[in-house]
Amino acid sequence: MVYLNNAATTYPKPQCVAEAHTAALCSPPEGQFRSSGQGTGKDVFTCCRENLGRLFGIGSPERIYFTSGATDSLNQLFHGLERKGKKILVTQTEHNSVFRPLLNGIADGIELEIVPCDKYGWVNPEAFEERITDETGLFVLNHCSNVTGMVQEAALFGEIAKRHGVLFLLDASQSAGCIPVDCDEWYVDALVFTGHKGLFGSQGTGGYFLREGVKMKPYRYGGTGNDSNKLVYKDNEYEYEVGTLNGHGLRALNAGTEYILERGVKKIEEEEQRLMELLYNGLAELNGVTVYGEKARNKGPVLSMNIAGLRPSELAYILQNGYETVVRAGLHCAPLIHQALGTERYGTVRVSISALTKRQEAERFLEIMEEIAVAVGR
Repeated sequence: MVYLNNAATTYPKPQCVAEAHTAALCSPPEGQFRSSGQGTGKDVFTCCRENLGRLFGIGSPERIYFTSGATDSLNQLFHGLERKGKKILVTQTEHNSVFRPLLNGIADGIELEIVPCDKYGWVNPEAFEERITDETGLFVLNHCSNVTGMVQEAALFGEIAKRHGVLFLLDASQSAGCIPVDCDEWYVDALVFTGHKGLFGSQGTGGYFLREGVKMKPYRYGGTGNDSNKLVYKDNEYEYEVGTLNGHGLRALNAGTEYILERGVKKIEEEEQRLMELLYNGLAELNGVTVYGEKARNKGPVLSMNIAGLRPSELAYILQNGYETVVRAGLHCAPLIHQALGTERYGTVRVSISALTKRQEAERFLEIMEEIAVAVGR
């Protein structure tokens, strides 16, 4: 099998991740603040926060909170962040985990404005700045598009947001683990990440970072194992992790993060870009194939393509059932960016790699696509 759907969930995982998850299942459970058998060393929650802090350029890793993933994180942040105004700016590249909570869950009392992107998925920072008003309280930026692989200039957006006193929320769902992120340097007020993609963790893990001084009121309350006598919270005393955390999954996430730190995220980025260049060049040579990206600017491990004569769903079916090759077809939960690409009717076929994708797999995919292109073109 050739697996090229890593933008959904990475496969395979590093061996250390599988071993960590198995070890967690076979060991006494770790319950933060709750267990008399914790021992004197750091628990997995602390270790994972510290490793993620190193990876994301966060000097206060205790401000990292675990959730079931990026969607859960975004819902919590949108419902609870204290903003100076009702206006929220988002980009045309955003995922439905951004649009749906904003348009449904907290639609009352907000004014949503969309900053457009070009046909490659690039967002002009000037287009963001010119839309800022006194009522703008939050800006949401998709760091790396899950459709085109475009990586936005997060540092520049952060500078603009800070200058205007606008909260800056960076969605690193596709970039975490494979593209450098520096929250402190980029003035990121809130960072959202998921564990099952570039971080090589298991599904159902992820979290968010909240900068010191940024206020948020939670919409979920419950047991935390810490100061159980407290029944009513005062402002700024809130706890954001309630219930029993996914300790087994976080053990795996920590192992994935350690693997990335040891290998080096910059090295991973460079290796993936070389592989993506191979795919861009190879697909560009095939008759009837359109690639919706620009290899000089789309720096993420994702690309979208179509082939004349086949709908995306048809091509994905052929790849899966005729060649045991896994891709993804459709709108990829990001419908508005397809308006910029001109693919809003049927979407695209998405090809996405990971740090464990082999060159032979990319070369085999190009051979398969050449065979399909010849057959369709007859």
